Amino acid sequence: MPLRDGEGFLDVAGARLEYRWIAPARTGRPTLVFLHEGLGCVALWKDFPDRVAAATGCGALVYSRAGYGRSSPVPVPRPLRYMHDEGLEVLPALLDQLDLRDVVLVGHSDGASIALIRAGNDRGGRLSGAVVMAPHVFNEDVSVASIAKAAEAYRDGDLRSRLRRLHGDNVDCAFWGWNRAWLDPGFRAWNIEEHLPGIRVPVLAIQGSDDEYGTAAQVEAIEAKAGGPVEVLMLDGCGHSPHRDQPEATLAAIRDFVGAI
Repeated sequence: MPLRDGEGFLDVAGARLEYRWIAPARTGRPTLVFLHEGLGCVALWKDFPDRVAAATGCGALVYSRAGYGRSSPVPVPRPLRYMHDEGLEVLPALLDQLDLRDVVLVGHSDGASIALIRAGNDRGGRLSGAVVMAPHVFNEDVSVASIAKAAEAYRDGDLRSRLRRLHGDNVDCAFWGWNRAWLDPGFRAWNIEEHLPGIRVPVLAIQGSDDEYGTAAQVEAIEAKAGGPVEVLMLDGCGHSPHRDQPEATLAAIRDFVGAI
């Protein structure tokens, strides 16, 4: 199914998903598929996908998962396997529907975890690589502490009003679906390391030294256990969002990684 340059909606796995498509500038390039963070959506990426597409010559698909942005709402609480569900069911259905091959996943935070789950189960060989920024492969105390603070900011501060500009009527299911899952006592055992040995494509893992949601142990686990080659980039003076905190270094690393593929 061909996509027109610009915005639209796709019906995938029983949900209506908003998307933005950036047409490739050069033929024979991989397609970049951007997977947003736990509170993200198409709009939160801003112009970063455009910059990566321009630097690499690739086409880029940016979409909002169900419950985010202008996509279909989801019931709350979310299942604790919501990232597994996305990586094992929704994302492959999306790639199949659009017949996207030679795909490089570009994921941030929750989106990075989804990318790793998909890469570890890519039996159809649609993927050529994965870029994972601030990935989670297991739950850490620092993650829980920061996510608990986010709940306070949502209830008592202006976080809800700021997120509403991105998610509209989805704002509560976007926030509480993410927040309550991560703070659920059962989520302390959440771990996706079992999927890492199945990864056969190259991986670029980008981690900020000042990430308030995770430590370098996350990318160290990926480097140690992934079945394919892993390049790790640690960025000083960088928090949980490398593409916002260190955009030039992040862009250059992705450009070189995709170029090598």
